[in-house]
Amino acid sequence: MKPDRIRLGVNIDHIATLRNARAEADPSLLEMAFIVQEAGAHSITVHLREDRRHIQDADLPELKKHMKIPINLEMALTREMLDNALAIAPKSVCIVPERRNEITTEGGLNAKTNIKKLREYTSILQNAGITVFPFINHDDDQLQVCADCGVDGVEIHTGHYARSFFEERAFRRELTLIHSAAEFCLSNNLEFHAGHGLNYQNIEAICQIENLVEVNIGHAIISHSLKVGLFQAVKEMKGLLQ
Repeated sequence: MKPDRIRLGVNIDHIATLRNARAEADPSLLEMAFIVQEAGAHSITVHLREDRRHIQDADLPELKKHMKIPINLEMALTREMLDNALAIAPKSVCIVPERRNEITTEGGLNAKTNIKKLREYTSILQNAGITVFPFINHDDDQLQVCADCGVDGVEIHTGHYARSFFEERAFRRELTLIHSAAEFCLSNNLEFHAGHGLNYQNIEAICQIENLVEVNIGHAIISHSLKVGLFQAVKEMKGLLQ
């Protein structure tokens, strides 16, 4: 069987949000993760936020213990989260910016102002066998800093691209910038990932990027699952990627 060209990571944070709304065990995060796995996702993405608004500390070892597909941990650039990552040992981490009052991650990490810590944490994580992907905007300076820090790749923030989908000029501009970031990654031996705001309508143009390795999608899949079920929602997205 021909391998999938683009990997699909499914973010299950919103399932944890629903569970936490009643402080109960239902829906079971692990049960839903199994469905995502059975539907053909290549990895499970979870964001352990400092305020623990959705994913909880106890979720991570359970997922790591029982899932066959890799865990991708989104984490802030803090010592607490570094220690959590080292304890859980996910396959990869995506280093994201974080503000307590934000509804969701609002932009990319400023690698330039965090270069010392990013370089230090990248080395520590890689020495533990964990690959590192900063979540950044499609900015040449940010890309260069990440390359200089020795990361394995980057995940480009596609939020502006997603929001401009119905404004053709802005959409084309954003897509051009994302292509430019992909070309930088290709030239600098960085794995190229994309995520944030991607859905069943706007994913097609992103998939045309030849060196795109992985997309991480949560909200669109979980929202669509309310209509068609989680298994079918993941299958449909996976089909669009190929």
